[in-house]
This record gives sequence, C-alpha cells and structure tokens, in this order.
Amino acid sequence: MTVTSSFDSALDMLRNLGAFAANAVAPRVRLGVTGLSRSGKTVFTTALVHHLIGVTPMPVFRASAEGRIRRAILDDQPDDAVPRFPYEEHLATLGEPLRRWPESTTRIAELRVAIDYERRAGWRTGPASLAVDIVDYPGEWLVDLALIDKSFAEWSRETLAMSRAEDRAMIAAPWHVALAAVDPQKPASETEIARLADLFKAYLSALREGPERVATTPPGRFLMPGDLAGSPALTFSPLDLAPGAAPAPRSVHAQMERRYDAYRTHVVRPFFRDHFAQLDRQIVLVDVLSALDSGPRAVAELEEALDQVLIAFRAGSNTLLSSLVAPRIDKVLFAATKADHLHRSDHTRLEAILRLLVDRALRRTRGAGARVETLALASVRATREASVRSGRDTLPAIVGTPEAGERIGDELFDGQTEAAIFPGELPEDPQAVFSGAITPGALRFPRFRPPLRIPDAAGRLPPLPHIRLDRALEFLIGDRLS
Repeated sequence: MTVTSSFDSALDMLRNLGAFAANAVAPRVRLGVTGLSRSGKTVFTTALVHHLIGVTPMPVFRASAEGRIRRAILDDQPDDAVPRFPYEEHLATLGEPLRRWPESTTRIAELRVAIDYERRAGWRTGPASLAVDIVDYPGEWLVDLALIDKSFAEWSRETLAMSRAEDRAMIAAPWHVALAAVDPQKPASETEIARLADLFKAYLSALREGPERVATTPPGRFLMPGDLAGSPALTFSPLDLAPGAAPAPRSVHAQMERRYDAYRTHVVRPFFRDHFAQLDRQIVLVDVLSALDSGPRAVAELEEALDQVLIAFRAGSNTLLSSLVAPRIDKVLFAATKADHLHRSDHTRLEAILRLLVDRALRRTRGAGARVETLALASVRATREASVRSGRDTLPAIVGTPEAGERIGDELFDGQTEAAIFPGELPEDPQAVFSGAITPGALRFPRFRPPLRIPDAAGRLPPLPHIRLDRALEFLIGDRLS
C-alpha cells in the first residue's frame, strides 16, 4: 500500500507540475460548482455561462462593468473523458415554450469558457485571455472524501452509531433487523449481501426525505449510481462488528470489506485525484430556505453537512511549492440560493443565517489563508417585488407564477396565473433558527416557474434576470480578470 501511495503521489506531483507550466503559458482557473440537495447547481452554471458569453452588463462584476471583456466563447472541452455540461439544452429549457427548471445534477460535467479581455491600467496593460473551466458535480460526492483514509471497521462503527440515534432509529429499523440476523464471520451469500445493501440504500434514501434532507452519510454515490448501478463496488453495507474482529476468508465481513475498499479505490480516489484536487475556486450552493421551513433539526443537519463540506476542501493560500505538490482552493463562496423567494428586506437576514451555519468552517478555513465569503443570490430570478394590503398593514410581497400543482392554504395554482405572495419573515437574530422561532410550514415558498422573457422590437431576448450573480462572479474570478 505504501508503494502504491508513493507512486500515486509522484504521479500527482508530475501532473501538478504540468498544470502549473500550462497555466503559465495559457492562464486558466478551474471553478468547482457544487451544492447540497435541491440547491440549484444546474441553474447556477447555466446562468453563469449565459451572462459570460453574452457579455451582459453586470455592475458588481468589474471587468464587465468597466467594458473590459471583449468577448467570451464556449471553447473545446477541457477533459475529453468527462461529459460536457449541456448548457444549450438547459438554457432552452428555461425559455419558452417549456419555461421549466432543468433536471438536477446527477454526475460530473464540465464546460470551458474562453474570455478575451483588456487588463486594467497599470504596469500590465493590453489584451489578455483566461480560460474558465467550470466543473459541475453533485455535492453528495463530497461526503465520500472522508472515506479515503477510513477503514471499513471505522466506517461501520460510525455509521451504525449514527443510525441508532433517536431521530434515525425508526428509519433504520428494517436494516437493523436484517443486520442482527447476520453472522459477519459465516460464508458469504450473494443474496444476503444484496439484501443488506438494498436495505442500507433504502435507509440512506429515507434520510434524504426525512429530517436530514441533505446527504451527510456516505457513500454518496449510492443515491446516484449512474453506470455503476448493480456493481459490487456499490453493493455493500456496514456491519455490526466485534471490536478488533478480523474477517474470516470468504466471509460476509471479508466480502463487504473488499467491496468497500473497491468503492474507495475505483470511485472516491479517482474523483479526488482527477477532479477535486485540481480545483482553484469553489462555490457551494445551499438551499437554506427549505431547511428553515423544515424546522430546527433540519437546520442543525444542514450546519453539520456544511462543516463536513469545507473539511473536505483542501483550502488555503497557495505558494509556489504548494502549487507544485498539492494545489489548494484559495477562494470558497457559500451562497444561499432562491433569494428571489424573499423580499429584499429579508436578504440580509438570509445571509446572516448562512454565515452562522458556516461559522466554524469559516474560521478554520480563513486560518489556513483561504478567502471564504457568504451571500444570498438567485441565479435566475423568477419573481419581482411588490406590496400587498392585509387589513391595515402593508406587507412586502413577491410576485411570480407558481408551478402547476403548487398550493398555499386552500389555493391551488394552475401554472399560468401570477400570484402576489407574502412569504413570511426571517428572524432578526440568526441564532433563533435553532430554537424553533420559525414554525415548520409557516414560511410560504412555492416553486415558481422561470421568468417570462419578452423579445424586444428586434426579436432579441433580454438576459436572464438574477440577484447578485455579478457579486458571485466578482468574488470567484474577478481578480483573474484584473
């Protein structure tokens, strides 16, 4: 194992050296886009590319505001073995006649945007270029990085302990019953192994629909197997093992451990080596509003998930040596999505809640020299703001077209009719989200259809509206376009 690790390290160093030399000749920045469940990764990536290649005027994105971006085009795919992000398909889905949101991210995808720009006045002036390689991947894969250095026995012990917690024991009951009937040291039966694996996957799936709502329990790929579905590397389960127990040959323990190791070798390590370890910048999209609407337990789970996410990042400031040996992510942006579901008077409170949720991670990462920021955004704004009268009160409202089947109280929406909605108010004190200050279901966040864009006299569609996407772009790549 030591020889293999040393060989891999040598290959990584050679790969990093090659990337460093290539970047000196043709500058590029590799931007990771991820997020926890239902956070809007696909929409963010689509909107980002849309505004870059459209050279949309964006006030906070200085290279755009100053008119220094000459053009931006979709360039050749950076990695031929990775699926291309289907930008054109997703953009068409957002527009007429469909006007619906694209499908969620279930696998890694890439896209390269080549930007020609003018350097700002100073000792460096004149034309320059930057390749922005966008790597879009499911946030569920991040939790797997904790498995790289964890043995099967350690993972089994930790996973079972969490599954026996009060809020999970009932969900895990069918799996626990099956585990209790298995002797880990007896000869393995493929039928028995498959049954345990299926019950474990059902437990993970139920967590996603229950109080956890975000994937904090690995393996993350079990919930989105892709072309690995049914393979031994995705057919295993934790076992209730005696302390220090060694697996008997060809036993259930031996088979489960072998498959767990195969998962780490063929799924987790390649993702880390080929994609994750090559990132320069990272944005993590977070659906804070759904957690708030589900109650304090869901908020606490979200806080733990975000902490695990940032632990997974190799974040910090880069030196010449680190760039050659182990490149670091030097900027991380956490963004609370769906800001258009709130009136702007609540956006500051939404940012404050997100900042609280990532506070531990923020302090730890800043201590390593990385820049970490938070903001509230809407990659594609589906609503506009208004005021509504309720008795003698005037309430801040949002106006949009709820999707067909969405319901608020007794009102069922048809997907065609606009509605003015008072979504509720977030607490002024962010700490209140852990104490039940928001009653589950008290906030009103129907799913809105994408905005209707009306062509101008020349038949040109206006750019997709957004909230603070320009601020996100400035933080993530603005310094590389100076």
